[in-house]
Amino acid sequence: MLAVCATPIGNLEDVTLRVLAELREADVVLAEDTRHTRTLLDRHAIRAQLLSYHEHNEAARVAELLPRLAAGERIALVSDAGLPGISDPGVRLIRAAREAGIEVTVLPGPSAVETALVASGLGAERYAFVGFLPRRAGELAALWTELAAWPWPVVAFESPQRLPASLRSLASAQPARVVAVCRELTKRFEEVVVGPAAEVAARFAEAPKGEITLVLAGETAPRDDAAARAAVAELVAAGTPRKLAAEVVGRLTDTSKNELYRSTL
Repeated sequence: MLAVCATPIGNLEDVTLRVLAELREADVVLAEDTRHTRTLLDRHAIRAQLLSYHEHNEAARVAELLPRLAAGERIALVSDAGLPGISDPGVRLIRAAREAGIEVTVLPGPSAVETALVASGLGAERYAFVGFLPRRAGELAALWTELAAWPWPVVAFESPQRLPASLRSLASAQPARVVAVCRELTKRFEEVVVGPAAEVAARFAEAPKGEITLVLAGETAPRDDAAARAAVAELVAAGTPRKLAAEVVGRLTDTSKNELYRSTL
């Protein structure tokens, strides 16, 4: 069996009981950086055999590990932080194991993406995750253009060294767009800075220290309440109960269903 295990994004106490149990029982633990993972194991008094698994040896490891999995070994896969396969190695082994009919289980846990989304106060019922931001200026500008009309929050990773340039690029394209810089999440010096892109870019004119996760607020288009009321009226005229019509149109247009109901009586 292959167990994909989420590990802490900062605070070593954030590991789940299921993950600790799996790491103790595994025949081998695949780690992106064995020294980093050894710190986690030592903290929780776990003795486990570690084997490196990263982007540079992933193909070779998959060929090596599939026969072991098929033979019944219990293998745990971890990354340096968070869940393997999300901007970290792991997808190739998971896919190969499934294709070979080997059981794959995922043990959820800490996530920098969701932690930043909640900590920023910019969360919504839907969001996009774009991984690490592009390094080239042209590609970064193209991404801002692509996201200009996206109505939901966007989460991205960025290195502290490239953060000032990326924020200046965003401020140049959309100076008023609200952005959150979430730094060192769950760690002692955690910091969340939220504000218009132009102001946040000035705040981080110099590269900070630590892990960075960015959250861009969704861009909200002006709401056309008149069109929403007209849509409710049309549905009612077609035989739809007013309450149901108001609920459906309200959900589609982000308009208060109660207001639509009252205003179309």
